[in-house]
Amino acid sequence: MPKNGPMADAGRFREGLAARIARFDREGARRIADLAEEERQRVLTLFPLSGWEDLELDRYALGPDGRRNGLSFCRLMEYGTDHFGSIRGGSAAKHIIYQHRSDQWRVVPSALRGLEVEAAWARVRSEFVTAFEAAGKGAYERLDDLESLSYGQALTTKALAVYFPGEFLPVFSAAHVRHFTALLGGKPRAHSSGVRTWRANRELLQLLREYEEFRGWSPHEVTAFLYAFHDPRPQDRVIWKIAPGERASLWDDCLRNHRIRIAWDEVGSLGQYESDQELKAALDRHWPHSTGGNLRLARQLLAFRDLERGDLIVANRGKSEVLAVGTVVGGYAYLSDAGSHRHTVGVDWDTSYAQSFDEPRHAWQQTLAKVPATLMREIRRGQGRRGTTQVLGPAVAVEVANEVVALEGSAPGKVVLLDDELPDDVRNVRDLLEHKGQVILQGPPGTGKTRLALNVALALAGRADLLEATPAERAAVLAELSAVPVNASGPEEDLAARLTMVTFHPSYGYEDFVEGFRPDTTADGAGLHLTMKKGVFLRVCAAAEKFPDQTFLIVVDEINRGDLPRVLGELITLLELDKRGSVSITLPTSGRQQTVPPNIRIIGTMNSADRSVSHIDSAIRRRFAFFDVPPDLDALDGEIEGLGLASLLEGLNERLDLHFGPDHLLGQAYLLSDDRPLATVEQLSHAFHHEIVPLVTDYCLGRPAMLRTVLGELVDEKTGRVVQTSPQDLPGMLAKVFVTNGAADEDGASVDSEWGEE
Repeated sequence: MPKNGPMADAGRFREGLAARIARFDREGARRIADLAEEERQRVLTLFPLSGWEDLELDRYALGPDGRRNGLSFCRLMEYGTDHFGSIRGGSAAKHIIYQHRSDQWRVVPSALRGLEVEAAWARVRSEFVTAFEAAGKGAYERLDDLESLSYGQALTTKALAVYFPGEFLPVFSAAHVRHFTALLGGKPRAHSSGVRTWRANRELLQLLREYEEFRGWSPHEVTAFLYAFHDPRPQDRVIWKIAPGERASLWDDCLRNHRIRIAWDEVGSLGQYESDQELKAALDRHWPHSTGGNLRLARQLLAFRDLERGDLIVANRGKSEVLAVGTVVGGYAYLSDAGSHRHTVGVDWDTSYAQSFDEPRHAWQQTLAKVPATLMREIRRGQGRRGTTQVLGPAVAVEVANEVVALEGSAPGKVVLLDDELPDDVRNVRDLLEHKGQVILQGPPGTGKTRLALNVALALAGRADLLEATPAERAAVLAELSAVPVNASGPEEDLAARLTMVTFHPSYGYEDFVEGFRPDTTADGAGLHLTMKKGVFLRVCAAAEKFPDQTFLIVVDEINRGDLPRVLGELITLLELDKRGSVSITLPTSGRQQTVPPNIRIIGTMNSADRSVSHIDSAIRRRFAFFDVPPDLDALDGEIEGLGLASLLEGLNERLDLHFGPDHLLGQAYLLSDDRPLATVEQLSHAFHHEIVPLVTDYCLGRPAMLRTVLGELVDEKTGRVVQTSPQDLPGMLAKVFVTNGAADEDGASVDSEWGEE
């Protein structure tokens, strides 16, 4: 059996190490190291070790205005030393003490919050001085006693690396340090281990010093090698479409200065916000009439703030034009001296991707929008369509190379998806299945839980090329996967399809799913004849044992509507992966010995608005992974008479969330037809009056006052019923209640005009 554990990880790292080193651009890493040393010397000049005992708070801390306090130590650490190593992203809380946008000082360590800010700063400064003195003497064990610094471990570790460069690696993310340590066979550290980042960093450095191959390398060269070949960041990171100003008015500046800029300047630096709710509150103050959209916008702005080196960005003009694809090379900064569009991220642009689409992408009306994998493939294939100059960023080059490799040797007309081109939700559910064996997809009605389950089925069957195919094409392949073989050898009850779908309900029982006595319709003679028969699950088990190289998937729709302890019975014991194929139980009805093959997977779907959700007991919950399926606004890339469907659903869901909670939202399926957004006022009128209103009415439990609170003036005050209007007038009425042209327009400018006004 293969060995598992730290030593095995170290063995995998050593395998092919010489070849990776031979391919590594060490010269480029040395150039980065030289720039990092220049940045380090700048810090030493402005903030020498000897000056820390008397360092004033204003010289240390971040302020709400990027320039108010000059170039403070924290600002230099976060925004002025990118080559040395990044700690960008996240809120300002990582700096331990900082000045909030309200001009109030925030003290993060709970033990210091009762003190005056200067007294709190004196404590924190004293711990920094103690840390530097301990590091200078090599007494690194003393660092763990400094409790205040534990609230800013990334900042503290970077400061130690600046002042003692040979004793720390330029890796300041705790997760990244854990990843590299495990890779080199070190002791794995859990998030809750209590080991501080600076100590874990030192342990990683000691591991690397044991490799003769890295002798003579600088810490920056070794770190660059680790990130080049063993990047801990997820490879399925979101690709964002970002508009550089209204009608791309800032594009020349962005291209020339290698950056992307967006507005919403009124909220100040995004680094001040610790949560999406805090940023939403700020957006609400400046754009109070944006009934729906500010929470989504807050999350998008924080995603913009947290873009990492190597992430991809698509720059656009309008809804149909791609200007370039860019690779993020520098983190977020707030340009307080810029006239507008002060939020910025450093980007290297590749204009060879410039192209125009045949049809508009309505979701691109907003400044920020996610780019689905299918659209990104279309953009890649359109590269060079205009014959523009290529300024290729490294991440783009890698993706294009991967695309070529993926397509070589594939069948004509068949799109072969790379693993990292699978939609995020499909890949995540597939990975959960491999880890747990069974997953329950939970979410509000209409979010596409069953569709996601079938998409995973296609991916497991190697037909991910059909994830975005027409409904007819998908149905044909799914029917093929669901077909029970007819010519296979063996009893009929031992046959099953690779994809089996069942729906649980209150009458569904153990006899249907596992085994039991069922009426024998083929028996001769009078009276009722009962025969022991295998249920759905045992039939799939028998087929899976015959074909161990195939994955058999059972999709249980509405899994929470069945009495799960009764339906599953003693088989609940065998669902855990470590018991698959090795532990058997005796079925009480037939007396046969039964195991569950390791190549069976189960996906259940569960409507979170259903009141029976709470009936799932803890034993069953423990054996299933749970995956949330929220409304997918990106699927509603359409508009009707100027009404954006995504904005409509977002505004409605914001009200439903406020009054009923997140389990009672509406999914995108209510505004889709044949997997495409509704396109006519007649379709919209039908969906609203005959699907959406009945469900919202059910949520309101028939209370007219609550219905009016949710649907506003769409409900008649006297009758308590939803007013009837012509389909042509409905988009305007819905926009007036649920949508405003507020904070989320294309260029991010402040627009509060009424519906229909210019």
